[in-house]
Amino acid sequence: ITKTMLLLERMAFCPLCGSSHFVVNSEKSRRCKDCGFEYFMNPSSANVALIFNQRQELLVVRRKNDPARGTLDLPGGFADMQESAEEGVIREVKEETELEVTSLRYLFSLPNRYKFSGVVLPTLDLFFACEVADDSKLQASDDASEAFWVALDKINPNEFGLDSIRKGIERYVKVMAIKK
Repeated sequence: ITKTMLLLERMAFCPLCGSSHFVVNSEKSRRCKDCGFEYFMNPSSANVALIFNQRQELLVVRRKNDPARGTLDLPGGFADMQESAEEGVIREVKEETELEVTSLRYLFSLPNRYKFSGVVLPTLDLFFACEVADDSKLQASDDASEAFWVALDKINPNEFGLDSIRKGIERYVKVMAIKK
């Protein structure tokens, strides 16, 4: 077993009946030969906020925890059960920065592979442009060790630790450059 592998590769027993005849059925599923249960490895939903202040600086946080501890990130995280993507991004912004989102607009999504606890989880990261009520209340909390504003021309995507965030910032910066 490699140190980091897809979760589906680690699943040796059927989660329904416990059979060891839980075999690969496709690149994204396993099927139990005994009870017929089929498990699909679909991506988890994660939400990302792009927030600018009045000086057109981007809100950036520093990751307190692994994966990619110490690198830059954007506010966001996994959606909770029974939560919409919009509710999730609002909650995550509040948890990580203490800021209240007043409006948001969906921008785009990117697939990601999130390495956590020795396995790779597929995610689908949904990017939102968000506005906040009062950016002076900015304070890092939860899993952000720092929260600060960065001028768009000072953003270095290589300082962001997660692949989809880095790609999302590159994509957004290109769009903004075209609009100028």
